[in-house]
Amino acid sequence: MTFMASIRKAVILAAGMGTRMLPATKAVPKEMLPVVDKPLIQYAVEEAVASGIEEVVFVLAEGKEAITEHFGHLSRVEAFVREKGDRDLLAQVRAPSNLARYEYVLQDRPAGIAHAVACAREFVEGEPFALIFPDDLIVSRTPCTAQLVDAYTSCGGSVIAVEQVTPEEVPSYGIVDPVGSGNPVRLKGLVEKPAAADAPSNLGVVGRYILGPSIFQHIERTPPGKNGEYQLTDALASQVAAGEPVCAYAYEGRRFDTGRPLGLLVAGVEVALCRPELREKLLPHLHRLTERSVTG
Repeated sequence: MTFMASIRKAVILAAGMGTRMLPATKAVPKEMLPVVDKPLIQYAVEEAVASGIEEVVFVLAEGKEAITEHFGHLSRVEAFVREKGDRDLLAQVRAPSNLARYEYVLQDRPAGIAHAVACAREFVEGEPFALIFPDDLIVSRTPCTAQLVDAYTSCGGSVIAVEQVTPEEVPSYGIVDPVGSGNPVRLKGLVEKPAAADAPSNLGVVGRYILGPSIFQHIERTPPGKNGEYQLTDALASQVAAGEPVCAYAYEGRRFDTGRPLGLLVAGVEVALCRPELREKLLPHLHRLTERSVTG
């Protein structure tokens, strides 16, 4: 099902090194690692398109040519399948290319999330846009990005997807400081990876945003932080300080951190179980493995 939206463009960040998934990512972009039979980044694009997005801007680093080939036309595989005359297989191969319009920009150095967003400025400036981290695979009835698009309408400014995190997890997340309750709820601040005792809430930021048009002006004003990196959290906090509405939205869905081996593995099982043609064949294997682990 496709959801209509006033947000027409999405930026998908794919410039990371993928060090948590080595050695698999030594030569293969982490965004191209498969979940069942599709690469991670295709799930991100499909979520965007199902949320009303028409144009996707990929922010890439050197060595990510596999992504441009996957979403491009006239690949070596496409040429081979066309020669075979297999129409069904050719449709599968061409499907990623036909999902949306694509633009590609290069982040020339690892300088933080805000710097990566700024690399896409020429394609999205002057209008709100979605920002998607493909590492966060979110399974939900309504696409997470579509949920944020709806929240943007009521918030009137940037919207950040959040979920409840445990005290042990707090130091690994950006944490929002909400004004009262509600969903979406307006923010009075954000803190990047605080100690649990200093956290203003237990709502951690995950990799989905709708960013208002002023975000680039705030990125320009944001000084570099640790390791010389420019943090998006700081730019969003600057929007808040300027009196602009910035809201958190507790999305509905299940998120998998596929940038880690366990998260990628569990995501694959979850996605497979959501597919009827795989579910019935997979369940007996899972039961057998579970019984084996219990009995030893």
